[in-house]
Parts: sequence; C-alpha cells; structure tokens
Amino acid sequence: MSDIQASALSLLKSLIATPSFSREEEGTAQVLVNFLKNQSIECELIKHNVLARSKPWDPSKPTVLLCSHHDTVKPNAGYTLDPFVPVQRDGKLYGLGSNDAGGPLVALIATFVTLQRSKVELPFNVILAAVAEEEISGSNGIAHLVELLPDIDLAIVGEPTSLRVAVAEKGLMVIDGTAEGIPGHAAHENTQNPIYLAASDIQKIRSYEFDRISPFLQKTKASVTQINAGTQHNQV
Repeated sequence: MSDIQASALSLLKSLIATPSFSREEEGTAQVLVNFLKNQSIECELIKHNVLARSKPWDPSKPTVLLCSHHDTVKPNAGYTLDPFVPVQRDGKLYGLGSNDAGGPLVALIATFVTLQRSKVELPFNVILAAVAEEEISGSNGIAHLVELLPDIDLAIVGEPTSLRVAVAEKGLMVIDGTAEGIPGHAAHENTQNPIYLAASDIQKIRSYEFDRISPFLQKTKASVTQINAGTQHNQV
C-alpha cells in the first residue's frame, strides 16, 4: 500500500469515528483541515465546508472541481456494528459514512494531494470541496459555496456508484403539505377528517405519472415519506 493510500484509509477511519450528522459537521471538518495541513496543503474552512485550491493557480486555465460531502444521516436501528467504530473485515471497511460518502471523498482528496505533489504542470486548475449538509440539501453546503467559487468547467462529484461513472443525477424537490379538517368527537358526524383527506391525496401522489421521461434517468418518481396526524384516539 502506498503512502497516500495508507493516509487515505487512516483519514476515512477518522471520519467514521467522528459523528457528522447534517448541520453538526464541525468535528469532521476539523479532521479534514488537519489532514490537509499535514499534507502541506492550504485550505479554507467556510462554515462546515473545507475548500482547497491547487497551486500554482492560473486564471487563464479551465477549472476542475472535485466535490463530495462529509455529513451523514443518522444510523438506523438495523446496524449490527457500532456505526462510529471503523472495522476492517474481509477486505471491507464498516462504519457510518464509509460508503456515503467517506470513500468517494477520501478518494478525491487523495487525487488532489497526488496532483499537488506532482511536478507536472497541469493544463487546468483544481478545486477540492468537502461539503456539508448534502444529505438535507442544506443552504450552508455547496449552495453556499457556489457563490464563492470561480467558474467551473468540469465537476467530478464523489458518490457511491460502484465505480461506474455517472453523467446525470436525479434532483430532489421536497413538498410539505397540510390537510385541514373540522375537529370533533370521533363518534360525531359533523366532522371532516383530515386524515381521510390526506389519504386521498397520498393515493393520488402514489398513482401519479409524470409525462416527461429523461433519456438518462428514465421516469421521475414522487414518494410520500412522512406523515404526522392526530392527537388522541377519540378525537378528529
């Protein structure tokens, strides 16, 4: 294993061992800053985002962005191992965020470090961005950095794709809706049950077919993922 491979593996283990739920990524942000500084690479900490630019920088050259995220979702109840303890077993590294997106992130970081160590003059500039709040589409992640970045000619985004290069990705739009009814006792007739109204809307969403189909991504899908209703068993 080369020096940079060993360093990348050690970095990934440190990221796994440091909780980094969306909006709470200060720990992993500092891990990344410390790693880059140890590699003699200057970087910026912008909110919980870590940004590094290749040197020398030539404004006349095109710019390539290497981008992935270091926030994670919270571990689910199905975990059989401690999500914050990195475990190597049968050639795999287990732990929360090891796949999404710790692995892709450290691979891009290793690429950036290798390019910076190289004595070959590159025909392009490189920006490394380890961003926060990706899992929640937050305003303080890449959305915040975009205004601070120069024009990007090519972006390579690290996500777990089984090493298959993707040229398109589905976006996400979140809609919060409210069904309002008329309150009353569950036994009375003069009520309008908002749960029934919501159920009708949910069925419409479930059966809805979008008329535009992407040649890359095929059909667009709408999914109901959360519902919150009711206060007690005998009240509408």
